[in-house]
Amino acid sequence: MDWIERENNLLASYAVFASKSRGRRYPEEVHPFRSPFHRDRDRILHSAAFRRLKFKTQVFIFHEGDYYRTRLTHTLEVSQIARTIAVALGLNEVLTETIALVHDLGHTPFGHAGEWILDEMMASEGGFEHNLHALRIVDSLEKRYVEFPGLNLSWEVREAIAKHSKLYNERVQLHEEFGVNVPSLEAQVVEVADEIAYDTHDLDDALASGLISFEDVKDLKSWCMAEETIPDEARQDRDLYRHYVVRTIINLWVTDAIKTLQQAIEYNRIVTVDDVRSLGRRLVCFSPRIQEAMQELKGFLHKRVYSHPEVLKRAENSQTVLRELFEAFLKRPNLLPEHFYIRIKGEGLKRVICDYIAGMTDRYALNEHEKVRQQYKEI
Repeated sequence: MDWIERENNLLASYAVFASKSRGRRYPEEVHPFRSPFHRDRDRILHSAAFRRLKFKTQVFIFHEGDYYRTRLTHTLEVSQIARTIAVALGLNEVLTETIALVHDLGHTPFGHAGEWILDEMMASEGGFEHNLHALRIVDSLEKRYVEFPGLNLSWEVREAIAKHSKLYNERVQLHEEFGVNVPSLEAQVVEVADEIAYDTHDLDDALASGLISFEDVKDLKSWCMAEETIPDEARQDRDLYRHYVVRTIINLWVTDAIKTLQQAIEYNRIVTVDDVRSLGRRLVCFSPRIQEAMQELKGFLHKRVYSHPEVLKRAENSQTVLRELFEAFLKRPNLLPEHFYIRIKGEGLKRVICDYIAGMTDRYALNEHEKVRQQYKEI
């Protein structure tokens, strides 16, 4: 098969080869033209959960303007950054892209504010965490095949989803099939690309929205590093200046990640995937200089953007919407759509409500809340 030959010619020895995949939960015939990871990627792209990311919040809720990032645009940006790093290091670009495309599939409406509410409402059921919910989506909630539940993705993609979660090791007993070793370099690259994308693009969106100004960020180490290389012509236009600096920060961080990982691979004598997994710690990281600049930017964003009164106000409003929806469904399960209602007996009411709300877009949640509010005066 041509894709096997391409992998053999292009990939480094420590990359994950699709031809050596650990397979799927439900065995399938290998496709003659697409590798297992190509098929995984395509299944994700065609899933309902992926399409819903278009109207799910990153930081600014969807109706505040059509410029700001959504979960979908963030996902595409993570994919682009991750593929750049993967190709430079001889990793499996298709697997990396697939992991990037699926990494935010489990997010709730209204970003992390929505996740906190579902975690609170599901406390008696083990809580809620969006990465572990993404695994639930691809393993069972997507209904597209008669041969098996979910999307039946490859083991390597599912492992990356589970281990993207900071809670994974606390709940490893739920996913014994993945073990406790660190994930592949492809999965680690996506984690770093995710970090690069949301830090820089949240900075960009905050500047574009007017939440913060150039004066606020001019002394940040990341801004100063990038600002040194900006042509004078770009400084005359506010938007052009912002684009140049943010783009330069991304380039600096991506370049640093590639060089640092190359050094780590050589220093640790990484030759195979097993070498990566058995190392006991993640290899993909940044140099101390860039790491310090990133931590400074993260601190700034938490203090000045994520904790901004306007952002907190919108987050509180959205949390009220989801909490009241959850409580209304608890009181009146018959308000649930029929295809959710029939699952209550087998899966429990709270789990079914959680699945329903987690899958909503911002717009759908607002509309559903208004519909329930008008019908019943309890919320």
